[in-house]
Amino acid sequence: MSTSQLNRWRLILGGYAKNQLDFTKGADFGNGISCMDLEEALDFLYNREQGEDVRRQGGTEASRLTAATWITRIRKLFPKETVEILERHALDTYGMTELLTDKEVLEKLEPNQELLKTILQLKHLMKGEVLDAARRIVKKVAEEIAEKLNHDIRRSLLGRIDRNASSPVPSIRNLDIQKTIRRNLKHYDTENQRLMLEQVYFNSRTMRYSQWRVVIAVDESGSMLDSVIHSAVMAGIFARLPMLDTRLIIFDTQVVDLSSHLEDPVATLMSIQLGGGTYITGALQYCETLIDNPHKTMVVLVSDLCEGGSTQGLLSVSRGIIESGAKLICLTALDMEANPVYDRHTAQRLADLGAHVGAMTPGALGDFMGKLMNG
Repeated sequence: MSTSQLNRWRLILGGYAKNQLDFTKGADFGNGISCMDLEEALDFLYNREQGEDVRRQGGTEASRLTAATWITRIRKLFPKETVEILERHALDTYGMTELLTDKEVLEKLEPNQELLKTILQLKHLMKGEVLDAARRIVKKVAEEIAEKLNHDIRRSLLGRIDRNASSPVPSIRNLDIQKTIRRNLKHYDTENQRLMLEQVYFNSRTMRYSQWRVVIAVDESGSMLDSVIHSAVMAGIFARLPMLDTRLIIFDTQVVDLSSHLEDPVATLMSIQLGGGTYITGALQYCETLIDNPHKTMVVLVSDLCEGGSTQGLLSVSRGIIESGAKLICLTALDMEANPVYDRHTAQRLADLGAHVGAMTPGALGDFMGKLMNG
């Protein structure tokens, strides 16, 4: 076994194996980093498997690390992907909530969707400057998610291509290749067998501003956290589009209308109270009260469809929405991976009533809504 392999095994086994297997020659990686540095950082976290008392008795350097210095240390020692895994293990596996209740530590964590989810789950532990720091992270991550979604959603909903009109705005997406070839045939160079383009033509886009009301009702049970995040961000994007009047509802056994917070994704996300039961019927009954013009209304239900109340009640209120002329869209997943985990029997019964049921990414939902509005 090579020296490198022996050192890797020593790191895997941890500091308590040093009497049987010590680090060998070549345990330094340069840049002042050694296997002992890596072990100290790993032991600070994974020695928790031995129990709190055993970790204290080890007498290693790991005992002198704090959560704040540990975060700083692992960022110097490991690549970004490994740091994110270590942070996730610290929070989810070992319950190191001090990572989110210490402002210094919190500000050193990598802002990403996983951290956002953890903040939403533990925000009740935060106060003062820590809560302010958490809000800044929520804002940053929400803006990053919105930036990814914004282009596709606006493309889907702002209009459809009008092939009867030309646009002065050049865009490869709107290139009218047939018209361009047809209008430039008279410039064909027969000697070099090459089409010379004197002018390139682009399709325009027909803008529809006949306003639709979109009511998004999101199940805020713990299993739907990804969906809640993306729904809140999407609702904020919808609220800025001229053809949509957007309302956002979150629910468990109670219904909370967050429509007044749509311009502030931080206020929306920090209002979420995860957990509790699920009463879809009550949420849809509230959505019914928001329907003024049924033929220009979409009710988007984001849920795993595991109804805590009466299934018959759920089907009854759904039938009423559909028969009124409104569109009922049931999304069984709304994260970027669109992994569907839902009550398939209830989904089928809703589809039989005429609801549009499926697992869609946010971009796919925008395309689907665009088709309904232009249909």
